[in-house]
Amino acid sequence: MVGRALRELCDTSGDIVFAYDHGKLDIANAEAVWQAVGQAKPDAVINCAAWTDVDGCESDVERAFAVNARGPENLAVASRDANAAFVTISTDYVFDGTKEGFYTEDDAPNPQSVYGRAKLEGERLSRLAYDHSIVVRSGYIFGRGGTNFLSTVVRRIQNAEKLKVISDTYGTPTYGRDLAVRLRELAQARRGGIYHVVNSGPGVSFAEFTRKTIVLMGNPNLVVEEVSDATLNRPANRPQNSRLRCLRTEGLGLPPLRDWESALAAFVKEELQT
Repeated sequence: MVGRALRELCDTSGDIVFAYDHGKLDIANAEAVWQAVGQAKPDAVINCAAWTDVDGCESDVERAFAVNARGPENLAVASRDANAAFVTISTDYVFDGTKEGFYTEDDAPNPQSVYGRAKLEGERLSRLAYDHSIVVRSGYIFGRGGTNFLSTVVRRIQNAEKLKVISDTYGTPTYGRDLAVRLRELAQARRGGIYHVVNSGPGVSFAEFTRKTIVLMGNPNLVVEEVSDATLNRPANRPQNSRLRCLRTEGLGLPPLRDWESALAAFVKEELQT
């Protein structure tokens, strides 16, 4: 989802883009990564690859760390050797969710799942391999082509499906197109470090996000069943609160992203036109 949005943005910006899906490049394969980056000789490498099956990671720790930890490390090494900017996407799931309010870059991570631990290790390894690595933590990402709940809710509302939504976990929604813009800007800035990138505005639950989408689509009679996260008995623990706020991008002259409600309205309009 984010990779497609980023490719479209870079194409329209006049960039020369080398885009690879998993079939063309396995980021867990260090030699393949090094050769691909060495041949392309890019100015910037932006890693949108990950294994995001949070529950699946619980039962396959080796794969989780191969893709989400050693993959970013491999890309960081290759980017360092090519003198390219390197940006990799991490996750709000590196936090335990016990904090009230927003997590900033100054808060200590404490992941509660294999997925979160693997992504945090990916942050550590990539920054250890290349001190100019740019780590972008984001969460609650939605957009065209996504398979998560936030990305599919428009189609499910169109189909008048009965929706079961979680009401007691909170994050900061992030529109894939807006995230892509900021990823490119950070690559251009080439200032290593950790950055939180989300749409602005207060945090929201899946239930609140769904109800806002329903209002935007003018379908107020749709049945929405609210449930607590604990009732789902999923293998992986999720943070109850993973709202993010960035302290650092304004120092690069980059303004906050637009509020998530405006971004959601743009996403709904785009989806309804297809």
